[in-house]
Amino acid sequence: MNPFKEVDGITYERQAVKTSLLHFNDDLLEAIRDSVAPQIQKGDWLAISEKVVSVCQNNARHISTVKAGFLAKLIVKFVKKYPDDIGFSLAEKMQVAVDMAGTPRIVAAILLGTLGKLIGIRGIFWRVAGNRVSEIDGFNPDAMYPYTEYAILPPKDPEVVCSKIEETFGVPAVIIDGNNINIKIIAMSKGTPVDKKTARLVLLDNPMGQDDEMTPFILVRRK
Repeated sequence: MNPFKEVDGITYERQAVKTSLLHFNDDLLEAIRDSVAPQIQKGDWLAISEKVVSVCQNNARHISTVKAGFLAKLIVKFVKKYPDDIGFSLAEKMQVAVDMAGTPRIVAAILLGTLGKLIGIRGIFWRVAGNRVSEIDGFNPDAMYPYTEYAILPPKDPEVVCSKIEETFGVPAVIIDGNNINIKIIAMSKGTPVDKKTARLVLLDNPMGQDDEMTPFILVRRK
């Protein structure tokens, strides 16, 4: 990973913070206190993987609790496949989305998404499905065990989490949904010195990584 990224003529240093393997129900603030806090400098902001937030909230489903139905199996035949990311190509992962959004909404999303593609507009499926289903992560064979067996659901109250981190450590916090395809800003605290568009561009190459790096925190520093 290149630690530096230039956005709008400004260079940002992205310092990946390595942690021990975090487990379900671990204390997120304690993890930040142990691994990130000693390295914080004035003006920094902290990017956090939404996956680690959800893990600490125990917000996940084991694959044994998911039985892919006909609709989920049908949808995955038509989702875009990526060579370096599992995306939603696994029927069990799509079933979790169906369970979250409900069958009627997913059916509507399929119909409107198909119409959208016919006229050259993509992404309608996820917007109609709503319920933050696009943020579902997991069932990734390249992840570290035991997370290969879990679907990680969207974090609860992400704005509250960001605010709590800033209040506790004095560093603005941004929660991101990142993978090898795209970066989405989920939430950010009030003190974040950049807007969502800039934050996304600074992190667009996914400096956290997608495999076993164990770097769910990125300290961002303007150079």
